[in-house]
Amino acid sequence: MTLLSTAQHIARDTRKDPRSHMIPVMAAALIASAAVALVAYLLWPTWGSDAANAPARLPVSVGGALFNVPTSAIRWKIQRHTGPQERVDLSFTFPSLEAPEAPKHVSADTVEEKVQPIDRIFLSISAHHDTLAPDARVRTIYPRYLEQASTPVDDGLTMRTFRDGSPYGNEDLFVATASSLNARCTRDAATPGMCLSERRVDGADLMFRFPRSWLSQWRDVADAMDRLTVQLRGPKG
Repeated sequence: MTLLSTAQHIARDTRKDPRSHMIPVMAAALIASAAVALVAYLLWPTWGSDAANAPARLPVSVGGALFNVPTSAIRWKIQRHTGPQERVDLSFTFPSLEAPEAPKHVSADTVEEKVQPIDRIFLSISAHHDTLAPDARVRTIYPRYLEQASTPVDDGLTMRTFRDGSPYGNEDLFVATASSLNARCTRDAATPGMCLSERRVDGADLMFRFPRSWLSQWRDVADAMDRLTVQLRGPKG
């Protein structure tokens, strides 16, 4: 009888306020939602989605010689890795010798705009495999094809012309003994003349290329090549 009366009492209370049993349910749901939100916040990854930046410099071995190369100065993506390589092609702005900015996109609307002046010095580092050294080529090979007369160009810089029909026809040799500058340059024609200057570092040859017009400031160009060689090789190079 007591149990029956208790049940009847609860039924009467429920009929009096049918929403009273929803309060505990709603409170439990609210607490559960807060707990889920807290766990999600604590477990949410904090790293960004940006790609990892490449290192500023890469240690590269060419012909057994170690070079510390600026990553952004490497011209070809396939060469942007550490370790031994047969050849690495680089470019630097002149005279700052900083790595150049990424090339701008050229559209049909901008392709006919005025061509910007060349401000790059290009450098190729390649294994020489015991071929004739660049300075030996200047002393023993080039004289066979040069005209006898030499022309003073600037203070300390002289020019000798290669004979027509020789392997170096349409080129001139510029020599500055004071700074050990040797540059073989094509002559200006439909395209501006370019100069090639080489030097050997252990098992690698460094081939610098720059516009012939820069010879008007040849001392700065010679200094830039010296500085690049030291920067790439480092103090122990």
